[in-house]
Amino acid sequence: MTQIIHKILSDIWPMLIVFFITITLIRFFYLQTHRERFCFHKELSYLVSILYIWLLFEILTNTETNNFSGFNLIPFKEIFRYKIGDTLFNYNVLGNILIFIPFGYLIGTYIKPKKIWPVVLTALGTSLTVEIVQFKTGRCFDIDDIILNLLGSIIGYLLYIGLSAINRHLPEILRSDTFYNILAVVIVLLVGIYIFGYWGVVFK
Repeated sequence: MTQIIHKILSDIWPMLIVFFITITLIRFFYLQTHRERFCFHKELSYLVSILYIWLLFEILTNTETNNFSGFNLIPFKEIFRYKIGDTLFNYNVLGNILIFIPFGYLIGTYIKPKKIWPVVLTALGTSLTVEIVQFKTGRCFDIDDIILNLLGSIIGYLLYIGLSAINRHLPEILRSDTFYNILAVVIVLLVGIYIFGYWGVVFK
């Protein structure tokens, strides 16, 4: 999965930069026009959420490891076909779970539902749409992918619930915007070092 993400980013980085700058400028002038207070960690969260959704659909609609097209409507048929630990298992099973964990977390953060059903239905509708699009473009409609995407979304939502519960019991200073702004700056610096170090060749 990491290699696939690297490949996609190496292909779309020019568009990614333009998209990043455009969204940043639009948000900046929105805050200025409406005289809203700038909060770095919140703005970073908004931007990362938008970029994640975009990259999610890039990955889901532009990659495929199946060597056939058609329907698989039998639950767990494809999941049990892979040997635990091998490359196909890591990509098709773990990858489909992991890539939707942030999706479930973001839904929880944005909607803040009291029950899990909004998360399940949103993830189901999204994953189902992706599978239909894949089938219409000559690839496979796989019910197992939908199951795994749902599982990842549920895990992400539970992660949101757990972190929210922990956050409510933290000292006030650790829940302040100042603390989160500092944390966000550190994260941005680390990510920047990683991108320009590991992927520096992409930008040559």
